[in-house]
Amino acid sequence: MQHRRHFLHTLGSAAALGALAPLSALAQGLDQVKILYGFPAGSAGDSVARRVAEKLAGTAYTKNPGVVENKPGASGRIAIETLKASPADGSVLALAPVSALAVYPHIYPKLSYKPEDVTQVSIGAVMFHGLAVGPAVPAEVKTLKDFLAWAKANPDKANYGSPGAGSMPHLLGALLGLRAGVALRHVPYRGTVPSITDLVGGQIAAAMNPSGDYLQYIKAGRVRVLATSGRQRSPYLPDVPTFTELGYPDVTSEEWFGFYAPARTPAATLANANAAIHQALKDKAVIDSLALVGLLAHASSPQEMAADQKAEFERWAPLVKQIGFTAES
Repeated sequence: MQHRRHFLHTLGSAAALGALAPLSALAQGLDQVKILYGFPAGSAGDSVARRVAEKLAGTAYTKNPGVVENKPGASGRIAIETLKASPADGSVLALAPVSALAVYPHIYPKLSYKPEDVTQVSIGAVMFHGLAVGPAVPAEVKTLKDFLAWAKANPDKANYGSPGAGSMPHLLGALLGLRAGVALRHVPYRGTVPSITDLVGGQIAAAMNPSGDYLQYIKAGRVRVLATSGRQRSPYLPDVPTFTELGYPDVTSEEWFGFYAPARTPAATLANANAAIHQALKDKAVIDSLALVGLLAHASSPQEMAADQKAEFERWAPLVKQIGFTAES
């Protein structure tokens, strides 16, 4: 995804919305909308779901604020599975990382849903992932080069946590280990919050998570972020280099959280949902709230979101084969 998309809505998005606008007038606002989120409350993505849900009330899409329902587990797949089985009337959306639709099909032989079982509504926010180390790693380890050298010298301690097996952070960590020639043992968690809890507590050496989830711990001096996954440095961690800068150009991801609806949801309803989400993400309070957890608010057209998802699907197909990871369930 081009870096400019973090800050600007494209003309194509506006045009697409304009094309849908006449249809939206035909749709009646729903009484209540539920937003499913496949990870625990308290994480950066959860903030996107909740801040947007609060702002949906009084729009052509819905009369009342949205309700967020957390569906943690299975690397976020439970939320997509639930969405697939939900009524295609706009009353249920899911907020999911793009990897759930663009990467999981490559790693789960028996994935219980297909990308075409859901439809794109709008991107919600963009995130940068980061590799952080905690107290289990000596204080003199201050750079990525230092960490990789320490990991080689301490193979029994060289592990990293992630939000779940098959998640983008998991694959970025695996790709880093592959490119650096270091055996980094993966420790999957049910979301970012428990992985960072164990990182701070010294139960694991390192963690790969959305970098915004580390911010409060960085300020408290409890973790050290060594590198981030963006094509450019994170505006929230400008002193932290990217993996690309450090010689690992394909350990790159500017992953986004996107809102999805069940397939066959009427176009008019999708247009209303898209417009309401756009309106919410323009709100300064929402933008500032997401900034606190290291996220860049960003809305899109369904078409832009679908194009980015397709590009990620194609990019990760060969990388997953190189990593050699296949999920068991």
